[in-house]
Amino acid sequence: MADIRIPLTDKTIAQLPTPKDGWYLARDTELKGFFVVIGKRRRTFTVQGDLRQGGKRASSIRVSIGDASEMSTRAARAVAKEYLAQISRGRHPKDEKQTVRTTPAPAMQSGGTVASVTLRQAWQRYLEAHLIRKNRSKKTVEGYRDHVERIFAEWLDTPLKELAADPARVAKKHDEVTKENGPYMANGSMRTLRAIYNHARKTNRSLPSDNPADAVDWNEEERRNTGMGSADLKGWFAQVATLDNPVRREFHLFTLLCGSRPTALQHAKPEDIDFRRRTLHVPKPKGGKKKAFDIALSRQMILCLVRAIRFGRQMYPRQAQEWVFPADSGSGHLSETKEDRKILSKWGNDLRQTFRTIATAAGVSEVDAKLLMNHSIPGVNAGYITRHKLLEDHLRSQQQAISRAMFAALGAQLNQEGPLQDWLGIGSSRRATPLAPTGWRTNRSPAGCST
Repeated sequence: MADIRIPLTDKTIAQLPTPKDGWYLARDTELKGFFVVIGKRRRTFTVQGDLRQGGKRASSIRVSIGDASEMSTRAARAVAKEYLAQISRGRHPKDEKQTVRTTPAPAMQSGGTVASVTLRQAWQRYLEAHLIRKNRSKKTVEGYRDHVERIFAEWLDTPLKELAADPARVAKKHDEVTKENGPYMANGSMRTLRAIYNHARKTNRSLPSDNPADAVDWNEEERRNTGMGSADLKGWFAQVATLDNPVRREFHLFTLLCGSRPTALQHAKPEDIDFRRRTLHVPKPKGGKKKAFDIALSRQMILCLVRAIRFGRQMYPRQAQEWVFPADSGSGHLSETKEDRKILSKWGNDLRQTFRTIATAAGVSEVDAKLLMNHSIPGVNAGYITRHKLLEDHLRSQQQAISRAMFAALGAQLNQEGPLQDWLGIGSSRRATPLAPTGWRTNRSPAGCST
């Protein structure tokens, strides 16, 4: 959301909407430099002003006052006035380690040397100037935040120069995290530290060129192999058929059939479906809007979407107006798609790996499978492939081949078992087909499609 300017009171702050990701500022119309940072989890009173030295602007500083849930606006405004007065006199209201600089370059000390930047300061700048500015996903940002504010909590006020001068300390930390949190978390957190350090060095040339994370002996990482083969699908379908919530049932099936990331499918909207072209548009997958793409729909995928919308209208009529996979949640759509492994053995990225495995078994080439999953294709010649030109005919036929291979694994079981037959057996498609909702991009009903 864009920053706003309003008279700050306890009431107006409480009524401000919570952002879906990132944060925004609500600036006070009464006191310049006083505002509230509205985040997903917290609302923080803050002041910002220009710190002057020798009559010249040295830097712009931002200082937090306190949590809006723990102090009144009146009290916060009184503190803000005092802080702003101190800033105008060239003094830091708090210890410099608690002050976040908002100017690209760090403040200069009287001797002309660059002030030592702490991990906290470097992380704040990396967050604002790199992650948010480049529109990284909420999940990506939270991953970095978890590494910095949880794994490296005791280092937040440690100067980066101090870490660079003691690489053994960093290597020891990696060993400790490996034992306590596992090899993947240890490697991931050190990659975050490496990225923040490299970014900080762009504006702090006094930092040593050797990155402290280079001292780490990286843990060996193996690709998780949790996908299913054709022989495993029969048991999986039987498990899904017994799920109590039919919307969740269709979500898991559609994840299997398209091989897309679950987080992208959770945000699917009815207007994203084009039955005439037989596509589902994904406007903001991993990588942001520039990676937007259309999923080619097989007949089985169309019927799956139709059933999901039909059940959604029955169970969540209000949420179903906006979402393909609605739910009784704060967002209105499915946001938590994990299942008890004892009930459903495979879900999420397990199904993404399964899609890739079955695609190979169905004779689909590696390039086509990557295009269907919206993967980048390595090599110079990849830039000459025009994806949308292949979508209408070639990719759709490849998608259909994969769906056919998945359902072929069921064999006669499809029309022999009660829950599975009720869900996907003969006649189920007619029972599941509703009228096309108003606003759908379609020139024909999907009723003619068959499993």
